[in-house]
Amino acid sequence: MTEATIGTAASLHAEGDANAGAYRAAARREQRWLGALAWPGLVLIGIVALAPIGWLSWMSFLDTDGFTLEHYRRLLDDNYMQTLKTTFEISFLVTAISVLLGYPLAYLIAQVRPRLGAFLLLLVLFPVWTSLLVRCYAWLVILQRRGVVNTWLQDAGLIEAPLRLMHNFTGTTIGMLHIMLPFMVLPLYASMRSIDRDYLRAAANLGASPVRAFWQVFVPLSLPGLFAGIVIVFVLCLGFYVTPALLGGGRVYMWSMQIERNVTYHADWGAASALGVVLLALTLAILWAIGRVIGFDRIVGSK
Repeated sequence: MTEATIGTAASLHAEGDANAGAYRAAARREQRWLGALAWPGLVLIGIVALAPIGWLSWMSFLDTDGFTLEHYRRLLDDNYMQTLKTTFEISFLVTAISVLLGYPLAYLIAQVRPRLGAFLLLLVLFPVWTSLLVRCYAWLVILQRRGVVNTWLQDAGLIEAPLRLMHNFTGTTIGMLHIMLPFMVLPLYASMRSIDRDYLRAAANLGASPVRAFWQVFVPLSLPGLFAGIVIVFVLCLGFYVTPALLGGGRVYMWSMQIERNVTYHADWGAASALGVVLLALTLAILWAIGRVIGFDRIVGSK
C-alpha cells in the first residue's frame, strides 16, 4: 500500500470521525430542545401532583408536639389492619370478576360486525358517562329488600324471604364491578382489534382446532390488553370511596373511608396523611411487582 493510499484512508477515517461527532452533537442538541418542550408539563405535574404528595408525606410525621412516628405505629392496630384487608379483598374480587366478564365481552365486541361492535361498545361506555351518584342510587333501588331483584325472585317463587343484596360485601362488589367493567373491556378490546387474523388462519391451516387456536394464539396475543386492564381496575379499586360508602352501608369499610373519617370526625390530618402515604406506597409496590413479574413492555404491548 502506497503512502498516498494510506494518507487518503486516514483522511477519510478522520472525516468520518468528525461527521460522527457532529451527528452526536446535533442529536444531543435536539434532545435538549425536546426536553425543554416538556418542562412546562413537568412543572405543572410537580405543582398539581407531586407537591400535594410531598405535603401529605410531611404532615404524616407531624403532630402537636412536632416530629412523630405515632401515626404510622397506629396503623398496626387491628381496626386499621382489618380495613386494609377489606380494601385488598374487595379490590382483588372486583378485578377477578372483571376479567371473567370483561374478556368474553371484549372478544364478542371485537368479533362482530363493525357497526354492531360500535353499538355494543357504546353500551359498555354508558356507565362511564353516567354520574357516579346516579349509578350508586340506582343500585340502591335495584338491590334493596323491596327492590327490583328481590321482587322478581319472590314473584317467580325462587325465594321466600328477600335476599340481603346491599349494605354488605355483595352490594359493594356489584356497584364497583358496574363501574370498573368498562376499564377492563376497553384495553382488552383495543388489544384484540389489533390482532392480525392471519395468525388464526395460519394456525387453522397447520391443523389447530378453533379452540386450540384461540388458547394458543389469540389469548397470548391479547395478554397486553388483559394485563393493562388488571392494573387499571385494581389500582382504581384501592381508592374507591363513594360506592362502598353508599352500598356498603357502613358495614364495608375501606381504606379511603378511614382517611375521610380521620379528617372529618377527628380533624387528624397527620393520621389521614399517614393512611394516604401507606396506600400510595402499597400501590407503587404492587405496580413495581407487576412490572418485575410481567414486564411493563408486555402491558403496553411493545413486544
